Amino acid sequence: MMRVIGAGFPRTGTASMKAALERLGFGPCYHMFEVMTHPDHVDRWLSAASGATPDWDRVMAGYDSCQDWPASFFWKELAETYPQAKVVLTVRDPQRWYTSFRWLSSQAAFRQIDPEEAPEAVRPSLEGMRRMRPLLERFGRETFDGWQFGTDLSEAVALDGFHRHVARVRETIPADRLLVFDVREGWEPLCRFLDVDVPDIPFPHLNERDVMEGMFQRMVREGRLPAPFTTGS
Repeated sequence: MMRVIGAGFPRTGTASMKAALERLGFGPCYHMFEVMTHPDHVDRWLSAASGATPDWDRVMAGYDSCQDWPASFFWKELAETYPQAKVVLTVRDPQRWYTSFRWLSSQAAFRQIDPEEAPEAVRPSLEGMRRMRPLLERFGRETFDGWQFGTDLSEAVALDGFHRHVARVRETIPADRLLVFDVREGWEPLCRFLDVDVPDIPFPHLNERDVMEGMFQRMVREGRLPAPFTTGS
């Protein structure tokens, strides 16, 4: 049963939030990395590529919270399905977000690795992400005015989509159910919102770009897809 729903865009500190929520006892937390490390999860999402409504209990089975796409794209549907869950909208400086998101979308790291030439152990993950492509394309079209995932995203279109999304979440979710949160704020506002004690460890500020680049490199060099989150537990 979902207890915390992430509504923030990718590259707004979602990796840090995954680690933080799991440290606070709201895990496991669903993140795009779950699709990468569990390629069988792709089948849970494919019906949504054509606009169909997934069986959310099946999609989110085994998880208490979620962050990042694909889950955060469906923040409104999840909030309606799990009315007791709280919603966290992660935000960051829009210009910095654009730079980071543009890197993620335009360089399309997975396309740099040919599944046929990749080590056998990581081929299922690469194939899974290839199968997710129609859903990612839907995300791009509907979020950024018809933008095609994998092509260059203009700053004007990106920032318009970013601000529109933040405004829509604020307008839709009641204030007492919503936390608009920048991970630079640390534990206090998040713990206060979730009504839990502040841990006696630093907030897990993870650099998502470094995490992803490290994963891709190890896939090529070592033929394995390591767990991306090593802090916050």
